[in-house]
Amino acid sequence: MKTQTLPARTPEELVVATQAAVAHLRRGEPVALPTETVYGLAADALDVNAAVKIFEAKERPRFDPLIVHLPDRGWLARIVAMPSDDERLIGDLLDRFWPGPLSLILPRQDIVPDIVTAGLQTVAVRISAHPIFKEIIEAFDKPLAAPSANRFGRISPTAATHVADELQGRIPVIVDGGATKYGLESTIVAVRNERIEILRHGPITAEQLGELGSVREVTSPRRPEAPGQLRSHYAPRTRLQLTTSLMSFQPPPGRIGALSFEPMEKAGYAETRALSAAGNLREAAANLFRHLRALDDARLDLIVAEEIPEEGLGRAIMDRLRRAAARQGLRPAAKEFECC
Repeated sequence: MKTQTLPARTPEELVVATQAAVAHLRRGEPVALPTETVYGLAADALDVNAAVKIFEAKERPRFDPLIVHLPDRGWLARIVAMPSDDERLIGDLLDRFWPGPLSLILPRQDIVPDIVTAGLQTVAVRISAHPIFKEIIEAFDKPLAAPSANRFGRISPTAATHVADELQGRIPVIVDGGATKYGLESTIVAVRNERIEILRHGPITAEQLGELGSVREVTSPRRPEAPGQLRSHYAPRTRLQLTTSLMSFQPPPGRIGALSFEPMEKAGYAETRALSAAGNLREAAANLFRHLRALDDARLDLIVAEEIPEEGLGRAIMDRLRRAAARQGLRPAAKEFECC
């Protein structure tokens, strides 16, 4: 299969890209689309065969559920069964953070195929705020299942070129909308007994969620309830190690790369990348996957990443780094999850 990359940065380009993407989606094929978080691999969420093609293109295990993106809030009642006890708090979350990078786990309606939810009785839903994604999903006029547009377990793509590196020849179209805004996947929450449970950290922080209600973090379960809960995820091919300080770390022999929070001067690393010039967590989050991918392409023997403060977006960044580092010694992937 030949993969075509279509730019969508002008109104004229957007018309062409939208028509092409919708045509492929209506034929049950997956297409890569930009969102405000990362690039997603989108297909008809209500078509079993289309969803299967997402799993095949990504080489994603079937026990890992997908997020369903809605065209608008009018679709919510058709996809989920709103729990009455928590309806007020859920409504507050939707009013505050939709459209945007917040996914909610809610009881599913029968219209959602089992393959999309990995057999669970719940489904993750969100509405993207990205104008290109919004244009295409509204033209398609149906929900889209859209996990990140990369091979399973690998670094999430924040640019169209990253998608091409991962999925060239596996999908028909990549819509190029430039670099993504946040650079991290959406925050995923569940609301249970009037409490907000964070299942995956992301751009919407615990502090922001705490303004609406009581918040607690849910550790990774044996079986994923939401995407991004596996112990090993977001991983480069190159081995990744965490350190509290790159300044005091003693690099082993070989070509070693360093991923720092702020710019550093220490020599001894073959390649260095700084997540933020000014120690800004939002800038660091937007740069995380791009810099990890650049270091992964530098033919290094090891990448050493500096831990950053776990406040605000720092929690989401460290969540991704820990899961990326957990990849060491866990291949082949199928063996890692035999127990689940």
